Amino acid sequence: MEKIDIQTVKKKSLSGIIALTSRTFILQVIAFGATFLLTIFLSPSIFGIFYVVSAIISFLSYFSDIGLAAALIQKKDTLTDDDLRTTFTIQQLLVIPITVVAFLAAGHIGIFYRLNSEGVILLKALIISFFFSSLKTIPSVLLERNLDFNVLVVPQIAETVAFYLTAVILSWQGFGIASFTYAVLIRAVVGLVLMYIVSPWKIRLGISGNVAKRLLKFGVPFQMNSFLALIKDDLMTVFLGKILPFAEVGYIGWAKKWAEVPLRLIMDSVIRVTFPTFSRLQQSKELLGKAIGKTLFGLAATMIPISVFLLFFVRPAVTLIPKYTKWEPALLSFSLFVTSALLAGFSTPLTNTFNAVGKISITMMLMVFWTIATWVLTIILIHTIGFNGFAVTLCMLSLTIIIVVKLAQRYASFSFFRNAGWPCIGGILQAFWYALTIGKEPYAISRLALVGITGVILYVGIIWITGRQRIIEIIHAFYS
Repeated sequence: MEKIDIQTVKKKSLSGIIALTSRTFILQVIAFGATFLLTIFLSPSIFGIFYVVSAIISFLSYFSDIGLAAALIQKKDTLTDDDLRTTFTIQQLLVIPITVVAFLAAGHIGIFYRLNSEGVILLKALIISFFFSSLKTIPSVLLERNLDFNVLVVPQIAETVAFYLTAVILSWQGFGIASFTYAVLIRAVVGLVLMYIVSPWKIRLGISGNVAKRLLKFGVPFQMNSFLALIKDDLMTVFLGKILPFAEVGYIGWAKKWAEVPLRLIMDSVIRVTFPTFSRLQQSKELLGKAIGKTLFGLAATMIPISVFLLFFVRPAVTLIPKYTKWEPALLSFSLFVTSALLAGFSTPLTNTFNAVGKISITMMLMVFWTIATWVLTIILIHTIGFNGFAVTLCMLSLTIIIVVKLAQRYASFSFFRNAGWPCIGGILQAFWYALTIGKEPYAISRLALVGITGVILYVGIIWITGRQRIIEIIHAFYS
């Protein structure tokens, strides 16, 4: 497994992208379809409660790993039984006390956030699922380390289907917050059972001091970056849940959920593959640069048209869909989140590069700046312009991608504009077409469909003319 040559890395990376992208497409169709139904059946307040409580669990999850899983994936040498046993044992020594304390404190957390009894039960269900999730770490790492993403997708698809199917059916039947409670527990059980079926691993306990020291050398700095991201994102959500009405938090959650469609559909899959792949290529600046260039081109060519489409068609959708006008106050935040998500889609694989080559300190430096800036600007802007201030903050900070590109070029030979330039131009022309032809209220569905399709055709034509040879090479690579 460990002695993987360049051609094998290339083949497994491409097959991994295919598997994860296919999985992501299936999951996101399910997720977005289910979310659409949930936003009809449930009020913004209930949606906001689930958004805040989920963020609390994400905050707890930080303390369950300390970066050991990432250290196993990034490790240059062959994994040993001591590596796996030590990682699992340390993780459980962290997870079990956190689970017990969080479960006992759930009532007090509910009082702090003014949650009703159903909200507290949902919190307890998420705490249980957090413990179950920790048991999946080693089987998941073994698959990811070996770039076997086509197997890894199986439990992920099953648990997502189980979650949303349960949530939609129960919310339709009027269960309210309890819909999420049952869905969370079913997802946890299904995911755990299937993960051990597709990647069997016999649970073993024990700690090797030398192994722990070596893994923590990479894991602790890596986890510090995760901690900063946690403070920047999930803890911010927890904070917003305290200072804003749940309805306004629901607006933020709705806008961010739909605005990040390109990230969830495309970037997540690519990022999942690029970290272990870039780690395998870290010895060659030239090969790493080529991999980054292809990654940027692929992300730009696919994310830009989706983002432009979302920017122009969300208002007609809110107007035309029954019972959806209640989300109209979130449209400004939505537009800003789309912009910030698009730029984040480019900067994330570049920060992944720093981690893959062992330059964790650079990622940490960037995360410190982003975290401090996010909190300072959000507090100021929310006080000034209301809940939209959070989206304005993320949009402003996304412009720092210029700095990320310059730093990444120190460790890999690539050009950002050579790889993403023409897709950007195509997106601008697509946006001009929509602005000129989409029209005003009342919207006609037939006109919207025609405008949307012709805009996509225009974009595809531009990309094909300017990057035909490159696209053909990528298609051949995937086909083979």
